[in-house]
Amino acid sequence: MNAISAAAARTFPALLRRVTYVAPGVLALDFEAEDGGELPPFEPGSHLDVHLPDGTVRQYSLCGDPADRTTYRIAVRDVKGGRASRFVHRGELRPGVVVTLGAPRNNFAFEPAARYLFVAGGIGITPLLPMMRAATRAGTPWTLLLCAPRSAEAPFIREARALGGEVSVHASEEGTRLDVAGRLRDAPADTLLYCCGPERLMLAVEEATAHWPEGSVRFEWFTARSRPEGEVSGTFEVECVRSGLTLAVPPERSVLAVLNDAGLAVPCSCEQGVCGTCEVAVLEGEVDHRDSILSASERAANATMMTCVSRAASPRLVLDL
Repeated sequence: MNAISAAAARTFPALLRRVTYVAPGVLALDFEAEDGGELPPFEPGSHLDVHLPDGTVRQYSLCGDPADRTTYRIAVRDVKGGRASRFVHRGELRPGVVVTLGAPRNNFAFEPAARYLFVAGGIGITPLLPMMRAATRAGTPWTLLLCAPRSAEAPFIREARALGGEVSVHASEEGTRLDVAGRLRDAPADTLLYCCGPERLMLAVEEATAHWPEGSVRFEWFTARSRPEGEVSGTFEVECVRSGLTLAVPPERSVLAVLNDAGLAVPCSCEQGVCGTCEVAVLEGEVDHRDSILSASERAANATMMTCVSRAASPRLVLDL
């Protein structure tokens, strides 16, 4: 059977083959192509959209092996009030059910380095697992610092240890909480750090590595980072040069919403500035970047913006739409 083309298929049906207990409150889901063929390829750090039965779309990191084109693996944490939690952890999404998936996307690219340091908080280990596999295969030394409330709740810890790197678990309720600043202070200069986890951990790593060279620290945010209280933004204009439209964006509406209402169907998914689906090119104007994806240098370049959350820092933006 023909493989599904990632370029040709924005979404496609996939069969939920298996649901596996990973840790307290964490289940792994394995999907295969509905027709039994190969799935679109993915690189370490990729995520995909899962279209839930009620129409909700959620993003999950692919934590399986990119070399296995027959299976996509994600992990879902049980979150009180979470829609995905209801479908997965309450048994409404069972093996044998066909689910719509989006083709993999990657805003957390795994790049060559002399050595790697992976810092994860709980379920934040998921995008890092394929990177650990890749580093092991390349013979590159790596270290994982995995944080969890208790050691027994650390997801995928057995799998991570089997990959052969240096692994340590830091359990806050057992008196072994990670000293982020102390642990990162003496990291070798040729280290490339990848971090994913709750905001508190991510901000601590960001602060501890503020003096590191540009590009040597990479973050994957599951949810939008907190914004300053009382943050406001006035009305501004967006000119869409290819469409010949000039639109006003009021304070209470996003650029994305205004564009879509005008008939410019900009693709979107998370609407929190963490997935990158709604990114558009900026031709003129200054962007007030409020996403959790672009690096400092990418923000300074002002070449693109995430229309779901970012706004204008100038009276007018000119977009390539």
